[in-house]
Amino acid sequence: MSAATHIKGILFDKDGTLLDYDESWLPVNRELARIAAKGDQALADQLLAACGMNPETGHIVPDSLLAAGNTRQIAEGLVAAGSMVDVDELTVRLDDLFSSAAQFSVPVTDLAGFFARLHRRGFRLGVASSDNERSIRQTAERFGFAQYVDYIAGYDSGFGTKPEPGMLLGFCAATGLSPEEIAMVGDNNHDLHMGLNAGAGLRIAVLTGTGSRDSLAAAAHHVLDDITGIETLLPDLQPA
Repeated sequence: MSAATHIKGILFDKDGTLLDYDESWLPVNRELARIAAKGDQALADQLLAACGMNPETGHIVPDSLLAAGNTRQIAEGLVAAGSMVDVDELTVRLDDLFSSAAQFSVPVTDLAGFFARLHRRGFRLGVASSDNERSIRQTAERFGFAQYVDYIAGYDSGFGTKPEPGMLLGFCAATGLSPEEIAMVGDNNHDLHMGLNAGAGLRIAVLTGTGSRDSLAAAAHHVLDDITGIETLLPDLQPA
């Protein structure tokens, strides 16, 4: 019997997983660098490069700060790379930027329909992101899947940060499921390693974010083009 047959809950990353990373975040990354550089374009380009983004092509290095870091970690990385803005101030300003960016983000599919179908099949559903909780909730409301989600956790929700296991274990506590019954879905190794550290029954990588098939394959049971492949991968839940 495959591991997929035991899955009763699915925990999703947000950016690069539910949202197309390039379409949603490349403009935001340029703006965060502008904020950190106080408008100095040469410094902004230097900061982007230090945190994992090629300022000319927009390419993001897999598992870099911009690919996988939370707001505080990104702020600290920007300051270490030359930003003169205080870390605490920069963290607040970036959290505000990320929350406002939710209205411009681009989903990888019709998320309301996708979550509704999984909900009807009996899966418990959650979102765990390195973004702040406010941004996640705004995204869920904007794309119409908030009513299907049993659990939301950001880096500031009190469960720890990726790749620590806390966010996934929080999902287990909220749903009454064991880690072995959870599928962790994400676009970078922070997501997959969180699943591994928590003992998730299934680790699924998707290619709509910053990771590549090569960078993700070692930590994933499955590497999918996007989240819609989950509907075929996971069987229907059996009635109790």
